[in-house]
Amino acid sequence: MKNTVLMVLTWMIVLSGCALQQDVISLDDRLAQSERRYAEAEQKNKELESKLSEYGKSLDKDDKNLRSKTASQSAMIDSLREEIRILSGRLEETEYFLKQKIQAFEKSSEAIDKSTNSNKDRIARLEQYLNFESTASGQKSISDSGKTSEKQVKNQLSEDGIYQSAKQAYDQGDFEAAREGFKKLIKQYPKSKNADNAQFWIGEIYYHEKWYEKAILEYQKVIEKYPKGNKVQASLLKQGFAFLNLGDTSNARLILSELIKKYPKSNEAKIAKRKLKGLAP
Repeated sequence: MKNTVLMVLTWMIVLSGCALQQDVISLDDRLAQSERRYAEAEQKNKELESKLSEYGKSLDKDDKNLRSKTASQSAMIDSLREEIRILSGRLEETEYFLKQKIQAFEKSSEAIDKSTNSNKDRIARLEQYLNFESTASGQKSISDSGKTSEKQVKNQLSEDGIYQSAKQAYDQGDFEAAREGFKKLIKQYPKSKNADNAQFWIGEIYYHEKWYEKAILEYQKVIEKYPKGNKVQASLLKQGFAFLNLGDTSNARLILSELIKKYPKSNEAKIAKRKLKGLAP
């Protein structure tokens, strides 16, 4: 009986030792698998971190490129706006000069019409004289009247001729000849209907020659000597432009503002308003 019990106990111990050994082996296998999985997970984490780092660098680079492109485009837009402002100013000046030429042409046409009418009157008087039958004293009276009228026509043609000759020289770009012609008209015919125009064109010649200081003085003569003439507004406008070309924005603003205040409905005032809007504050 004792032997049987001992045998049973012995087998139980053997079996228990085998079971424990098997559990240890199983635990070792599980531990090894866990370590492999941990190592694999850690490797994947490192790879993921590396990819995220590269992606972040790429985003930073793209962001910098985008900012650089945006800044470049902004600068280009500002440059284009400035060019548009300058071109607008030049277009306004061109429109203004064209208007002045048209007005001068219209005045020239009016002068030619007046001269033509005067010649027609003279011809009519000559025809009347040739067909008139009266005493010798009557014929002498008509002859004297014709000589007086002829002298007046000659003087009128001389005055208009000087102005038209000077204006033609100006239109052809011969500024020196034009300047001399306009000065001659003002000197010989100070009360001429074209005196204010001649003085204005003298200022225009100096303006085209970029002698802006002298142009300002010549325009001022128009304003002071011919305050009721038709070139006062134009002279104020061109004075403002001349000051701008000299870089004197302060005086330019004063002159253009004065033009707008005194002649608010004039075309020159409209140009002055647009010019003032384009000036930096």
